[in-house]
Amino acid sequence: MNVKAPTAVPQDQIDRQLDYIERVAALSRDFAQKNGHRPRAYTQTFGCQQNEADTERLAGMLDEMGYEKVDRPETADVLLYNTCAVRAHAEDRALGNIGALAHLKKERPDITIGLCGCMVQQDHIPDKIRRSYPQVNLLFGTHALWRFPELLYRRLTGEKRVFDTSGTGEIAEGLPVRREKGPRAWLSIMYGCNNFCTYCIVPYVRGRERSRHAADIEGELRELVALGYKDITLLGQNVNSYGKDLPEGIDFSELLERLNRVEGDFLLRFMTSHPKDASKKLFDTMAACNKVAKQLHLPFQSGSDAILKRMNRGYTAAHYRELIAYARAKMPEITLSSDIIVGFPGETEDDFGQTLALVQDIGFDMLYTFLYSKRSGTPAASYADDTPQEEKKARFARLLQAQDQCVWPRQQAYDGKTLRVLVDGVSKDPAYPFTARTEGGLLVCCAGPSLQIGGFAVVKIEKPTLRCLFAREV
Repeated sequence: MNVKAPTAVPQDQIDRQLDYIERVAALSRDFAQKNGHRPRAYTQTFGCQQNEADTERLAGMLDEMGYEKVDRPETADVLLYNTCAVRAHAEDRALGNIGALAHLKKERPDITIGLCGCMVQQDHIPDKIRRSYPQVNLLFGTHALWRFPELLYRRLTGEKRVFDTSGTGEIAEGLPVRREKGPRAWLSIMYGCNNFCTYCIVPYVRGRERSRHAADIEGELRELVALGYKDITLLGQNVNSYGKDLPEGIDFSELLERLNRVEGDFLLRFMTSHPKDASKKLFDTMAACNKVAKQLHLPFQSGSDAILKRMNRGYTAAHYRELIAYARAKMPEITLSSDIIVGFPGETEDDFGQTLALVQDIGFDMLYTFLYSKRSGTPAASYADDTPQEEKKARFARLLQAQDQCVWPRQQAYDGKTLRVLVDGVSKDPAYPFTARTEGGLLVCCAGPSLQIGGFAVVKIEKPTLRCLFAREV
């Protein structure tokens, strides 16, 4: 079968953006001469890890263009908000933040306020911003992110408002990135989604699946390891679909094997997996690869086959149980997490009961639970929904209670165990001054004379609680 490779941004277009980076950098030098300091940039990210990874690329471009990163919007000359469209709450928060900047824009009319990301890629958003948010000067969608230097230059050289949501999601390699400090890093391996779950806006705002070439991914991983990152998460809306659009014939399991061979002391994670594409081959590979963390985030969304069909998820609850059973058989120590939507249109008490039963039967280590959020433009937005919101909230509370009952014995089982952890921060407990994560992603507060942020350590669990394990260095 002939496979058409994902469209890459031509090198001359990448060079064009690099040229615009230099042009903006020249403007920044002029700014610094006049004002005694470099221009300042503030970024804020809403939504998922992919948005965070995108913001790191925007931050890298800003850095190359001469901007100093600041933590307070009122001190910035460029304010950039990378938005999410998955849930209404994230969209409302982003618009609320933008609305609150109207007074700042009046005080400092020369600043640039920008919106980007998934929310603005929706068809109705640019017109809404034009009409109701005159303080916004710069707007670009997910497909235009790589053209940010050119768009910013146009704004800085006289255009009052620059809006661009064009493009089809080409893959752009070779542009700068500025990573967040710490031991963890994101590594995008693909973009977009082909699944069209009926509740989800992602395929409409991020486009179809496009896989990066394995050589580019491996090269970026080697750079991250050389920079000292120890915990690296491979990102994609559905990593299990990786490679289906590549002519070289490599799937996600084979990519993991390739990356596992990279030299260095580090862990690889990945998210998100889709149950319809998860395979025994994947779990066999995870078990065999020493650098692949024994952690699996596998969203099931509902335990009811009727609801799963209405969601267009492409699997059954029985199939999901089989996947988990196989994964646990291959990796008894594996940590499991999942996503659940409560209150999907048409969900009955019996449907919810099946979800509750699946949670209780499997016993997840972590759950990310959400009340259904209606998203304009998705099929589910037109579904009849006669369940009162109070009933949905009551089910949500029951789910959280059931999950806590499952987590507690799993946490207790770690009492007295010796684990290798990655120290990643400072805790609020003076008796256990450091935070860390296990290979399975569990939170540990720990103490010890030689612990340092960014290093691996061996600790013994001496006090488990529902949300955290407390440990001391061995």
